[in-house]
Amino acid sequence: MSLKNLLSGIPVMLITLFTAGYSLAGSTINGAGATFPFPVYSAWAYTYYKETGIRLNYQSIGSGGGVRQIVNRTVDFGASDAPVEPEKLEKDGLYQFPTVIGGVVPVVNLPGIKEGELRLDSETLCGIFLGEITVWNHERIKRLNEGLALPSNKVTVVHRSDGSGTTAIFTTYLSETCKGWKQKVGAGKSVSWPAGIGAKGNEGVANYVKRLKGSIGYVEFAYAKQNRMSHVRLKNRAGNFVEPDFESFEEAAASGNFDAERHFYLWLVNAPGKKAWPVAGATFILLAREKTESNKRAVKFFDWAYRNGDEAAKRLVYVPLPESLKNRVRDYWRRNGIY
Repeated sequence: MSLKNLLSGIPVMLITLFTAGYSLAGSTINGAGATFPFPVYSAWAYTYYKETGIRLNYQSIGSGGGVRQIVNRTVDFGASDAPVEPEKLEKDGLYQFPTVIGGVVPVVNLPGIKEGELRLDSETLCGIFLGEITVWNHERIKRLNEGLALPSNKVTVVHRSDGSGTTAIFTTYLSETCKGWKQKVGAGKSVSWPAGIGAKGNEGVANYVKRLKGSIGYVEFAYAKQNRMSHVRLKNRAGNFVEPDFESFEEAAASGNFDAERHFYLWLVNAPGKKAWPVAGATFILLAREKTESNKRAVKFFDWAYRNGDEAAKRLVYVPLPESLKNRVRDYWRRNGIY
């Protein structure tokens, strides 16, 4: 599904506002960054504008661009799917807090295999993306899927060709759970992939996976659900095979230690919890510490979203933050004089 279709329920007026990039002094909050939360930020912004008359102008340019713009102080807030390290936040004079939870989902195109039937653990998934497991009826996959008629198709890995927060979450998970991946590839928004074909964006990965039998790729949870793609069940840290859904993302978020002293820096990958999805992640907002007045306007918007935006988030297939985490963020705002 294209971004246009994903945003079909949002008035054209708002989309035009976001892409136009104009600003009205005192009545517009300007932000830029991660593409993943753009639909939910748009939905929140439309209702917020109707209620308050204050506009949100958000440029969906990617996590790296969002970090650069807030570091350069050209926006009121930046946004990143990959959390920024506390040391860098201190160096650049930034605050950081999460807004919603998402996740990365392996998706496959396998003849005869229904959605959620295929089970993988981290080591097997690692072996696939390293190019060590080259057929779907490989012994390592068969051991995890007793009784499932696995096809003999060749494995075709599909990965992102562009830098992305989705890739950062996925490769961080592989690095944390697979020694071979950490040593040979590592984690980041862009990596040197040892196997497979590259595609730009979630849409590109999905199109390849849909077209190529025997293929496997990774996409954001919201995108997988919107496109009804055949996802994989993954073995989590507790040893359980779990489905990617609101419940498993919520458990990952609740069990993760979002430490306000470290500006909520946390990768939710491999989180503890019986039902926790192992490749979950939050998306984050970045604020320049000295911009007190614009920070208060931005925080007022996100606090409104915490209180009023959960249903819109769920409708667009995002997972709202647990109430306990929202309250920790509010305490963080208070301590820093922006709430």
